Amino acid sequence: MSGYQVPNYSLSDYAKFALAGAIGCGATHSAMVPIDVVKTRIQLDPTKYNTGMIGSFRRIIGEEGAAALLTGFGPTLLGYSLQGAFKFGGYEVFKKAFVDALGYDTACQYRTSIYISSAAIAEFFADIALCPLEATRIRLVSQPTFANGLIGGFARIMKEEGVGSFYNGFTPILFKQIPYNIAKFVVYEHAANAYYGLAGGKEKLSANISTGINLLAGLTAGLAAAIVSQPADTLLSKVNKTKKAPGQSTVGLLIQLAKQLGVVGSFAGLPTRLVMVGSLTSLQFGIYGRLKQSLNCGPAVEIGNH
Repeated sequence: MSGYQVPNYSLSDYAKFALAGAIGCGATHSAMVPIDVVKTRIQLDPTKYNTGMIGSFRRIIGEEGAAALLTGFGPTLLGYSLQGAFKFGGYEVFKKAFVDALGYDTACQYRTSIYISSAAIAEFFADIALCPLEATRIRLVSQPTFANGLIGGFARIMKEEGVGSFYNGFTPILFKQIPYNIAKFVVYEHAANAYYGLAGGKEKLSANISTGINLLAGLTAGLAAAIVSQPADTLLSKVNKTKKAPGQSTVGLLIQLAKQLGVVGSFAGLPTRLVMVGSLTSLQFGIYGRLKQSLNCGPAVEIGNH
């Protein structure tokens, strides 16, 4: 039997986890908006933007001005702050719930399954919050003259297409984000355990070294997550720009777009996305870990590291 005591959390602890996740995701995704604009343009029009990331940056600035690289900043900040609160806060909630339900020793035998389940459930709720804002962001990026910013874009979609249109991309966003979040948390948990083990154990390390390990484990997780979720990310960009044929279901449209894209087309923009997702995932875990310390959060539930 393990002597490890599973920490007990108050509602305040979960609120702090959610706040740290909101700040980490909101700040990092907002900082990556220029890269995301270029990535989305490459996915939507690979023929026009066929000169790679740097060439596409130059083309957008030359044709539309530098301000075009901040298109979609508002919905990105709000959408990913909400998503981060549910993603990180929810992950802590569900991981703790599974450990409590199974008992610690049993949980240790199934820790990867617990990571997978906790990440998937948390992401499902996070995507309900994110989807309307992501649909608005993609519309603003793909149609620069559509509206002026978050409020204008959100209001126009609501007025012209109805509330349901905000969730046209919900199925592909689940296909993208749930595998992404599973890879992100599972790889992070195992990578962090390995890196802390190589460094001689978490207890002996300074806060700065712990942050460095969080950043490195986050980078490892981000690269894996980007590759896993890339085809669905491309589909998401396409489905928010493509109107369904009369009577066509969202799944039918996804199948149609997937056939048009093919395997190569599904991975359009992958180098750009590796840079973006690897960087932001690394920063998210680094910021999240630091903020948890600053907010005096309870210690994370650690499964099988004792």
